[in-house]
Amino acid sequence: MSSGKQKSANDVVITGVGIVTSQGVGIEPHLALLSADKAPAAIVETERFAPYPIHPLPVIDWSEQIAKRGDQRQMENWQRLGVFSAGLALDDAGLKDDLDACGSMDMIVAAGGGERDINVDSLIVDEALKRNDREQLLNEKLTTELRPTLFLAQLSNLLAGNISIVHKVTGSSRTFMGEEAAGISAIETAFARIKAGQSTHTLVGGAFAAERLDMILLIEAIQGHALGGWSPIWSRPESGGMILGSVGAFLVLESREHAEARGARIYATIDDIGGDRGKRDEGKLEARLETLAAKGANETDTIVFSGTTGFPDLAAREKAFVEKTLPKAALRGYSGLVGHGLEAQFPLGLAFAALTLGSGAHVPPFDPAEKPLATQPKTAVVTTIGHARGEGVAVLSAE
Repeated sequence: MSSGKQKSANDVVITGVGIVTSQGVGIEPHLALLSADKAPAAIVETERFAPYPIHPLPVIDWSEQIAKRGDQRQMENWQRLGVFSAGLALDDAGLKDDLDACGSMDMIVAAGGGERDINVDSLIVDEALKRNDREQLLNEKLTTELRPTLFLAQLSNLLAGNISIVHKVTGSSRTFMGEEAAGISAIETAFARIKAGQSTHTLVGGAFAAERLDMILLIEAIQGHALGGWSPIWSRPESGGMILGSVGAFLVLESREHAEARGARIYATIDDIGGDRGKRDEGKLEARLETLAAKGANETDTIVFSGTTGFPDLAAREKAFVEKTLPKAALRGYSGLVGHGLEAQFPLGLAFAALTLGSGAHVPPFDPAEKPLATQPKTAVVTTIGHARGEGVAVLSAE
């Protein structure tokens, strides 16, 4: 698709971007990396969770978006990161202090489960080594060691609840769970509601904290981690591939009519978006991607932001698909630069695409396997293929 298509009142446009990655806080550092002559080095923590590298949070002053210390204290980092990023998006859209707009704003959040009590987990494992009645042991510890208030504070929909409390976003609220597919469904639902005239402005996105032993254990359970140090995303070793990254990514989506009526700056238009899931053997993954990308893009001025995990087989299949479908497009695997953010991965890709199209950035290669841009991009394709299931594709165009 090209930016020359006819505009309509219910076009879905991006007017606010809130982004936090290991590369920095907010739009400025991310625009800098998208506009640089060459991509900056990846920021990777290799000691704290050795042998598993992660892309850590940057230094953040939480009070810039979460003014009350009490609000900060009752959240874990993944919630703070989401609330903070949501505030950045509202600020960027010029809606942060508009109580009427926030009061009628819809919200769709992609979130995982809350952080676990690692001490209790360790206690149960240690005790289980000494006893054979492990079912009874588990019941004992769950009733005596876990605090109900802790559990309640970790519920996934409390990220949306905290955004409502802190930023006064009090329209309809939805929360999706389910790893990468949650982020895809969140954006897809927001897009469909605005396109159908059921919503005029929506805050949508997700957050993921990589610096969690329980999340590292989840990926270790499928032997999915890259080990040791950082390596380029398209050539990770067969022994693993994923490097988790702490990410917050929220967008303000509006109908064109709503955005133009208030004189908002528009980064880009979302032309089409789709998500799917299913078996991946015998070319079924490629068939679904072909369907999702059927409406395509004008490949001569297209950039593809890939949220690839870095799993060697999946990465190779996605790269081959892009090169076959859009042979002249420039591919950029952003996971190699900022890590994999699970629920936040797809929103993050759209944030990069919006900033690129809105600024006309001539994005440098993120990886030695990627080619330079031939022309300034007018179209962006965002892909996310889940590490276990689920895939999504979005097509965006410049104004």
